[in-house]
Amino acid sequence: MAKFVLAGKTDCPHYAKAELLADRLQRSLPNFRIQKISILPHEWKEWLDATCKRNGWKHEQSPMVWRELVDHGGKGILLGDFSDFLEHCQDYYNITSDMSTDIMLSVAAENLETKMNLIAEEQHRVSLIKPLHIWISSALSSTCHFLIPYLLSAEVFPHVSAISLHLLDLEGNMEELQWLRMETEDLALRLLHQVTIHTDLEQAFREADVIVLLDEGWSEDSDRGNEEEVKKKTVKGISDRYREYGQLIDTMANKDVKVIVSGDSFVNLRCSLLLDNVHSIDSHQFVTVATQLENEAKAIVAKKLKVRTSDITNVIVWGNISGSFYIDLQRAKVFNYDGAIKGPAFFSQPAKSILQGRKWLETDFQDLVRCQRAAVTSKTCQAAAMTVTNGMLAVLKAWNGVCSPDEVFSMGVLCPGYYNLPDGIVLSIPVTFTDGRWSVLCDVTVGDELKERLQLYASELRQEKELGSENCTMVINKVDS
Repeated sequence: MAKFVLAGKTDCPHYAKAELLADRLQRSLPNFRIQKISILPHEWKEWLDATCKRNGWKHEQSPMVWRELVDHGGKGILLGDFSDFLEHCQDYYNITSDMSTDIMLSVAAENLETKMNLIAEEQHRVSLIKPLHIWISSALSSTCHFLIPYLLSAEVFPHVSAISLHLLDLEGNMEELQWLRMETEDLALRLLHQVTIHTDLEQAFREADVIVLLDEGWSEDSDRGNEEEVKKKTVKGISDRYREYGQLIDTMANKDVKVIVSGDSFVNLRCSLLLDNVHSIDSHQFVTVATQLENEAKAIVAKKLKVRTSDITNVIVWGNISGSFYIDLQRAKVFNYDGAIKGPAFFSQPAKSILQGRKWLETDFQDLVRCQRAAVTSKTCQAAAMTVTNGMLAVLKAWNGVCSPDEVFSMGVLCPGYYNLPDGIVLSIPVTFTDGRWSVLCDVTVGDELKERLQLYASELRQEKELGSENCTMVINKVDS
């Protein structure tokens, strides 16, 4: 089979003549195939230079014709311009062209008009698409690689027809981001409209509908000498970055944007800093995710009771998600437990009544949850990306209305007026979702001991914020005294 490629400027008369000659050959010869590439006049030189460089050819004018080696593989063989193509057709197929100059010019003008109409139609079609804009920071992290395939799905966004994904990594390599973009496009996900990559804040969070802020690589750049100095430098870096993020979100994102802060370091602090710098967006649109801690606690309880992790529900995480926290089982239920009392699949029992040992719940259990993630990280030598991803997806599904109104989630949110907590502090508390909006779960017991814990967690977070301010030394001394 003979396969030729004909490329030229849309308004080129010789391209028009070669095109009609090729059509004639294709009608006459069953094994002749032609591919046409019509290039707009202002794009022709750049396209020609790139094509010649890629194939090692030399060619200067329109059109350009080459033969593809369909049966033998390898790169194509350059035939030349219109004259070379005409000569080839005369010699091999005894077919020529006698088109007049006037007809050539008429066809060339028609080609240009048709091309411009097609471009206008495509632009109009694209303008009708209203994609959901999702931004992900630290896009080169392992968590992002797990997140992308599941994030761009109708299961997470059931009422969305298209998604534009924006990958941001300020410390990232542009070439690595290019590969990530290519890999994402190769997934051929139905909802994916386009992927853009960014290594600076020039366009950050523009038109954002959903923002996922993953862990930044703070510790890698920090001096590992004095622990207090390391923490101070880390918090200062976070404070500077997230104040800027907050200002950008306030001015660039859509006003109903959903912002999720996730990761293993200073999660509550990062969310709090965003809220300090956002003035035009409802604070209910900013959350941190404690679902990973919930699931890790469920896994420990499930192992002790010899049930599946999914058989444990409604675990509550109070406090600082990446700092001091408390796992509360007051509403936790256990399904399919092989005990003295049994029932059908929908039958459950209170976890605390089965786990009767209060000492274990208050000591060993809390310590096991704190060590669980560190143990996974040490064994795999990387962050627990799968569980972080699973936690974020669970919250996003609930936020988009894909959950039961009775399901309890632990999320870090701004808590003024709840449980006598101070203003400006983001703490993990239990919430439920109804019609895509979360509300604080009030049907929980908050005794004196838990209230005291919450005040300590709030104090810890206040000190973290103060550590990042310019007068941190004076503030810390005041708190210590």
